[in-house]
Amino acid sequence: MKKTILTMASIIICLAVVCSSCKSKKNQENPETKSEMQLKVEEFANFDLTADLSELTENEKQLVDIFIQIADIMDDLFWKQTFGDKSILDTIQDPWVRDFVAINYGPWERLNCNKSFVSGYGEKPAGCQYYPEDMTMEEFNALDDPDKNSLYTVIRRDENGQLKVVWYRDEYKEELSKVCELMDKAIELAEDEGLKNYLIERKKAFETDDYFNSDMVWMDMKNSRLDFVVGPIENYDDQLREAKASYEAFVLIKDEKKSNDLAKFVSMLPDLQKELPCEPQYKTFVPGTSSDINVYNVVYYAGDCNSGSKTIAINLPNDDKVQAKKGARRLQLENAQRAKFDKIMMPIGELIMEPAQLQYLKFDAFFWNVTFHEVAHGLGIKETINGKGSVDDALQTEKTTWEEAKADILGLFLVNTLIEKGEITDITAEDAITTYIVGILRSVRFGAGESHGKANMMCYNFMEKEGAFTRNADGSYHIDFEKAKAAINNWGALILKTQGDGNYEFASQYAKENASVPAALQNDLDRINNAGIPRDIRYNQGLEILNR
Repeated sequence: MKKTILTMASIIICLAVVCSSCKSKKNQENPETKSEMQLKVEEFANFDLTADLSELTENEKQLVDIFIQIADIMDDLFWKQTFGDKSILDTIQDPWVRDFVAINYGPWERLNCNKSFVSGYGEKPAGCQYYPEDMTMEEFNALDDPDKNSLYTVIRRDENGQLKVVWYRDEYKEELSKVCELMDKAIELAEDEGLKNYLIERKKAFETDDYFNSDMVWMDMKNSRLDFVVGPIENYDDQLREAKASYEAFVLIKDEKKSNDLAKFVSMLPDLQKELPCEPQYKTFVPGTSSDINVYNVVYYAGDCNSGSKTIAINLPNDDKVQAKKGARRLQLENAQRAKFDKIMMPIGELIMEPAQLQYLKFDAFFWNVTFHEVAHGLGIKETINGKGSVDDALQTEKTTWEEAKADILGLFLVNTLIEKGEITDITAEDAITTYIVGILRSVRFGAGESHGKANMMCYNFMEKEGAFTRNADGSYHIDFEKAKAAINNWGALILKTQGDGNYEFASQYAKENASVPAALQNDLDRINNAGIPRDIRYNQGLEILNR
């Protein structure tokens, strides 16, 4: 997620879960007899979202139930935002097509540049349902209402066909009223003071579309064994302007021991900021030290975070004002990370890495890389150095691509720095770099058409041009670790300079030239796909799974 990629992110995907006996039967089928849709569905490996609930109080167990109910409403709201009428699921006879629609929250394949896969549906609207589909940018620019740019408004037409601004609290009033009723029950049950205060403020946010106070209170929620990330958060779904937030929810249970082990890194953030590989003027931002880094098992996904590829870490709040005052919270979803590593990363590595370097592909390195990807979002530079305003404003439609690229490469830089300092002791720099490069091949299979995909390709192409890796005669990857370390520094410096200068023209042109998939990489991806390695995961989740 944004700033969450590795951006986060329902669970109506329960509709996509088949019984174990059916799965067993299907797995015996000859691939040549399977339909295209069946093969696409089976690219998503099933994974049970479970966690140890034995340490939770009865109130906390009831809270998990309520949070899941609220999450289901978030799921329904995201359907409205991204597609519209969810009843499309009831109109499709082919169960594989229905499953694939559920995975994608509509008839467009998210991991394939949003191509339509259901007859009767053309190109996906770039603005989804956040704007009228027939709206022109000239119309939008002429609309004289400052709230049109809010994360929490939609654009609609009035009775005369003119554009108007509608707040989420009004557009989705019926659903949000139910959310607030459930929030009241949760507030009554909450025993942890931090959690209770957060739920109180989050309810107010649903009612007012002002999320600042609830984000600030969430930053102070340090001791709760439960966490509930809920609301309109990320803006990736709006590919017209990246301006509208999508509803989603995560229900999380903290791993307290592992979280305590990570706590020491928070105090290091200001010093790590000073060590970034760039000129001093591009690292003047002082990160807040109210940040925390915690480890969770996720037990429920809903809405945006569950569509297409699944979020495996959370870095929030996105609000720069909150980050400046208190920093950000980084939530590592360890069970989801483990699922992706075991089912996808390791098989890819076994296929494409030269045998002598396969030893460096490790889950612990994947965990650290993901952790510091999220940390890196909160470092770097937030305001341009030349009066162009915030980096986000200056980079316009390129802001998310470059922010994700920054988090990718600076996360790896931070891991290597901490290894050198002796603060990370369970992996080597070779582990981190190898796992990072294999991770790009995992991630780029999600597609290179949106912000995360473009960021992946810019990182990959830069490192290849710098000689960080080459291919052997048999097509396997060989990494030159010294050149890789130099490439990490050089790429990080270029990104921070581009952001700090607010250089939209360069950012746009560079992405245009370097954010595509070269032919050699496409051949690698074809090998991976032909080997039957899953592209991502889909969850079996809910109270029935938790209570097994």
